[in-house]
Amino acid sequence: MVTGPVQQPSLVARPRVAQPAGLPADPRSLGLPGEPRPAGLAGDVHALGRAVAAASTEPRWRETVLLRVRPVRQGFAEHVRATEGPTGLYRELLTQSPRLDHGVRLLTREHAAIVAAILAVQQIAERPEAHPDELRHRAGHLLRRLARHRRRGADLLWEAYQTDLGGET
Repeated sequence: MVTGPVQQPSLVARPRVAQPAGLPADPRSLGLPGEPRPAGLAGDVHALGRAVAAASTEPRWRETVLLRVRPVRQGFAEHVRATEGPTGLYRELLTQSPRLDHGVRLLTREHAAIVAAILAVQQIAERPEAHPDELRHRAGHLLRRLARHRRRGADLLWEAYQTDLGGET
C-alpha cells in the first residue's frame, strides 16, 4: 500500500526565477504575476509548450526553449527514480496488486521513449540551422507522449486503489 498520499499537481504560486541576461523576464508566464500556476513537472511541461508555440515569433527562441526543456528533463528523471526505483511506486503497486504487471511494464517502457523525445527536442533547439517547424513537430510529439503517459499512470493508480474487487464490506 502507498505509505503516503499520491501527489497530484496542484496550483500554487511559484516564485519567479531569474532569467539569463538578454531574455525577457519570464516570457512564458502562465498569466499575470502572482497568479497560480501548475507546480512541478506539469508546470514545467506547460511552460515548455508555451515556449515552443512562440518559437518563430521570438528572436531568441532557441535559448528560451533550452531554458524550458531543462526542468522538464530533470523533473521527468525524478519521476522515473520515484516510480522505478527499488522502493518506488511501481514496486509497491506490484506488491499490492500483481494484476497490474502489464500496465506497470507499459509505463516503464514509455519512460525510455519519453527520455529520448526530450533529448530530441533539446538537440533540435541546440542546432543553429534547425527550423522552428521541426522543433514544433518534435515538441508536439513529446508533449502528446507526456500527456498520454500521465493519463495512463493516473488510470493505473485508479485501478490499483479504487477498484473494488470484493471481499471486505
